[in-house]
Amino acid sequence: MRLKREESLLLIVDLQAGLVPVLDGGDQAVAEARWLGSVAEVLDVPVWLTEQYPVGLGVSDPRLRESLEGARFWDKTRFNAHGEPAFAEALAASGRRQIVLCGAEAHICVLQTGLGLREAGYEVFWLAEAAVSRRSGEASLARRRIERAGGWAVSADMVAYEWLERCDDARFKDVHRRFLKPRSPRSLRFFD
Repeated sequence: MRLKREESLLLIVDLQAGLVPVLDGGDQAVAEARWLGSVAEVLDVPVWLTEQYPVGLGVSDPRLRESLEGARFWDKTRFNAHGEPAFAEALAASGRRQIVLCGAEAHICVLQTGLGLREAGYEVFWLAEAAVSRRSGEASLARRRIERAGGWAVSADMVAYEWLERCDDARFKDVHRRFLKPRSPRSLRFFD
């Protein structure tokens, strides 16, 4: 299944200030979510962030809050964001059916949100370099489980190029210059 920007939404789950420092790959997850979120904003793809119990875990990492100016933020108490009625209603109203999913912890809130989205009929694309847990083995288990449930593992590069679709327009040139080319030499770890 190919991603289309007019059908996509980037959902960043619980990359919160109090949680990121204890995650295996937390800084990379923030950097990748921030990078893809910036690409999404240029391409008019909505970016949503959830925050699980922000009183205890803090709000989203400041690097995300500062760079993703057009993002929508959601407080939640359920591990499955789609289980929050206001979130589910807003998502349905958005008309977006392809959800690019990342965040923390991969085996808890990201997985339960992904499973909830799949149960509701959404296509789920698991961002492999930005879905993290305290223990990387649990992130790997979560990825395998979402794939068995019908989701797809993707990389941020895959997503960006599918959203762009072609190289002969001004949007591609802008995104390539600002985001793709500077990112290409960067070393990444994929949680499989």
